[in-house]
Amino acid sequence: MLPRIKAVTPGKNYNLILIFNNGEKRRFNVKPYLSTGVFVDLKKQSIFNAVRPFHGSIQWPDGQDFCPDMLYEESVPI
Repeated sequence: MLPRIKAVTPGKNYNLILIFNNGEKRRFNVKPYLSTGVFVDLKKQSIFNAVRPFHGSIQWPDGQDFCPDMLYEESVPI
């Protein structure tokens, strides 16, 4: 099992700063997903900024989320 998310901070240009339970800090770019399905609403900055950690992953108020394994594998160390 890959590390799980402990904290998330919305960043500039639709990037998320993720802190994993193994201490790693990584950046995940949400921009490629903003034209797809439920993620379209995240284009509104106030909604994007409402992201919170949720059961080892992240979630927005309207239920949009990403798989925690995908967040780890597709994010880059910072």
